[in-house]
Amino acid sequence: MCRLPARALLVALLLSACASPSPEFFGASKTAVTIDGRAFTVFRRDNRVQVIRHGYAAPAAQRGIPEQMLRAVAEATGCRPLGDSFIGDSGERRGRISC
Repeated sequence: MCRLPARALLVALLLSACASPSPEFFGASKTAVTIDGRAFTVFRRDNRVQVIRHGYAAPAAQRGIPEQMLRAVAEATGCRPLGDSFIGDSGERRGRISC
């Protein structure tokens, strides 16, 4: 059994509470997803989504994050993300889905 130090547990809890949607997604459905060990929160309103990455990502790891974000959207919604519609960076992106 793995035990985290109290400080690490507190930091993890605080980071998990940081996913707040942009105003256009207030009241949207919220789904937590883990892709390749990286945590994301996906907010969905109709055919629009916002995906937020949790935790630190080293510069070398950021290249693959947009694809992980699209996979997180697909898993959270069961719909196909329209990749060309997504704007943002490796921390937060918004776009459309097709169901």
